[in-house]
Amino acid sequence: MKQIIAMGGGGFSMEPENLLLDEYVLAQVGKTNPKICFLPTASGDAQGYIERFYSFFGKKSCEPTHLSLFSPPSEDLRKLLLSQDIIYVGGGSTKNMLILWRAWGIDEILKEALDKGVLLAGLSAGAICWFEEGLTDSYGDHLEPLAGLGFLSGSCCPHYDGEKERRPSYTGYVEEGAILPGYGLYDGVAVHFVDGKPMKVVSSREASKGFFVTQKEEKPLEIEYLGYE
Repeated sequence: MKQIIAMGGGGFSMEPENLLLDEYVLAQVGKTNPKICFLPTASGDAQGYIERFYSFFGKKSCEPTHLSLFSPPSEDLRKLLLSQDIIYVGGGSTKNMLILWRAWGIDEILKEALDKGVLLAGLSAGAICWFEEGLTDSYGDHLEPLAGLGFLSGSCCPHYDGEKERRPSYTGYVEEGAILPGYGLYDGVAVHFVDGKPMKVVSSREASKGFFVTQKEEKPLEIEYLGYE
């Protein structure tokens, strides 16, 4: 089974008091103490970001570790990543992250990990990267389409409610045919894909929404709020 969880925003880095999304990620591998590796590449391996990862996951029933490409822990990055149950990708510059991943061969290792059954997850840049295309602010003061890894078909736009230019820019690009139809996700919303198909859409925030955006419409996604018993 190939699993990818793409989050529009949220998780430990955006809502540290709300455990719901990250607990959902941990629960999907069916292990009591899963190994989870954080890839903070998009943030330039920011130390504060890494510390926040350990602050959250260090208190959960899991084995957290991280991979910094600016200070790699091992020469055998493939062995490190393929030994994980979950690989969790943080936010930041999607363009810079993908350039570094390709230079280090991380893109190929991630595909191998997915095929092997390692769950891939992430928010913002860590959501965009799995799709054929995404809408990114990596270019500075404007939003542009960017090619991703293509593990999932279509496109993705995170922070659909959190950044005011995201929604109109994304719908405009899709309408023009400049970016493939895809998912516009509010912060706190995650789409859980199994074998390349959306299995479930979940949210850590009761009012959050998500849409599948085509040239003709924004079709609301059916969302399960994780806060209900």
